[in-house]
Parts: sequence; structure tokens; C-alpha cells
Amino acid sequence: MENSEDLSLGLLDDRFTKPLIAAEYLESIRWPSGPVCPHCGSDRKPYSLPHKTRRLWKCAACRKQYTVTVGTIFEGSHVGLNKWLLAFYLLCSSKKGMSAHQLHRSLGVTYKTAWFMAHRIRLAMSEPAFQTLLTGTVEADETYVGGKERNRKFRDKQKRTGRGTGKAPVVVLVERGGKARSMHIANVTGDELKGAIRRHVNPEARMMTDSFRSYAGLGAEYAAHETVDHWKEYVRGDVHTNTAENFFSILKRGINGVYHHVSEAHLHRYLSEFDFRYNTRAANGFTDADRTRLALSQVAGKRLRYAE
Repeated sequence: MENSEDLSLGLLDDRFTKPLIAAEYLESIRWPSGPVCPHCGSDRKPYSLPHKTRRLWKCAACRKQYTVTVGTIFEGSHVGLNKWLLAFYLLCSSKKGMSAHQLHRSLGVTYKTAWFMAHRIRLAMSEPAFQTLLTGTVEADETYVGGKERNRKFRDKQKRTGRGTGKAPVVVLVERGGKARSMHIANVTGDELKGAIRRHVNPEARMMTDSFRSYAGLGAEYAAHETVDHWKEYVRGDVHTNTAENFFSILKRGINGVYHHVSEAHLHRYLSEFDFRYNTRAANGFTDADRTRLALSQVAGKRLRYAE
């Protein structure tokens, strides 16, 4: 194994082929100063217990045994950590995502296992809470995710959710030169759209939207609110929503070209995946290895069971 911490798909990288070496790599991310007991939080030097397939530790304080997977999305999984590491790398390095069927073939696991692994990884990619507000110049735009209207079941067609469509509405807020936050909303009404903006955008920000009337009134709450009328123009000086539309172009290509179908119940997880890759894009100084390492650093404190 190379000494560099950078990951690549090189065939000689043991972290993708040997579970014990993958576990050692994950420990270096979760416990950079040495193992910390997930049961009691003690950082006293633990005992290393001999085991053929796992790096097993025993806490010197509470005397309980643990591995690096305890208290993470990996807990309870029978899939080797090397395969988990490879799955993280594949999802983090594929710009438009990777289908569960492709993961199933690449990892040598069942389709059901690959599908569940992908959702756990998306959970790790998600931000636990939006603790900082977007600022500067922020663009807001909305789109709709779902199949063609003529292909939808009759009962789904009755669920009209904005602008005469049965598709799932998605709004994105993009800070120019910064991060994007997308979310599924119930309807594209003024209350829903402006409520999402209020929760995630600093009042000192300069807002950019199209001329959709649901955005009306933002000028009274923010430093400025400028609109572009897409019936007449797309750019007026620096007034545009092209950054938000670029985000949607990647999202749509991923959903339509890679995933093909995304249920409304799981849509928020896919949005977390696309947000994460956008926020850690190469323009922000991230490599595929950096992106993977960051996602792996967010696995603790998150659990997702199949029934959920």
C-alpha cells in the first residue's frame, strides 16, 4: 500500500481489497489521535484483541469491546469495510452518481445490498444541520423531478403540486462561489419558497430569482432582490439564475441518466448526494480522494436501518 493518504482506483491499493487495512484507514479518519471508546468516550489507550477479520479493541475504562464501525453507518453490516470504502469512492468520484445496479456489479454484492449501501452513504454525505446561513449573492430556483405525466398512474396525477404538474418540486439555493442547498418542498407556493429561503439565507444576502410571482416580496426581507424575466432575457449584467440552473442540469442528468427513477420518499437522500458533490467540487479545491475522506469523516453518529 502506498504511504500517501490519497485514494485512487489503482489495483495495488490494499484498502480496496483487504478489510483489515481498510479498517486501519477508517480508524485514521475517525480517530486521528488514537482509538476512542464509542461506548463511554474514554480515550485511554485500549487493548488490542487478536482477531482474524477485524481490528478489535477493548476499552481500558468501561471494559467493553468495539471496532471502528460501532456508532456509524457501518454498524451491523456484513459487507467488508474494503467494499464499503470502494463504494464511497465510486459514489464520491462519479459526477452524476452511480446506480445501485452498477454498485452491485462492481462490488460483487446483491442488488438489494448495494441499494441499501448507497442510501447509507447518502446519509453520511448529508449535513447534520445547516448551522451557517448562505450569504453574499444567493440564487434561488425551482424545478420538478419525476417521470412524464402520461406515464404516471392515475392516483399520482391527482397530486397536483404546483404549476399544473404531478412531479415532485425541488428548490435550490446557491451561493455564488460557495455552497448549494437543495430540498424537496410540498408545493411551489410563496409560503413554501420564501420559508425555505428564510431558513437558509442570511438577511444581508442579495437574492437572485426569476420572475415567478411566489418570490415577490423578498426585497423587503433581504439586502436586495433582483429578478430576471425568462420570457425576455436570461442575463442582465450580473443578474441571473444560471448557477442554480447549472446545478439542476447536473441533478437532472444524474436522475434521468443514471438513476432513471427516484421515489418521492427517498428524494431527499439523492438531493443530499448531489449537494455534497457540488459543495466539494474541484472548483472548491477538492479531489476525489478529498471528497471521499470528507464523506468518511461524517459516518459517526448516523444509523439507517432497512425498515427506515
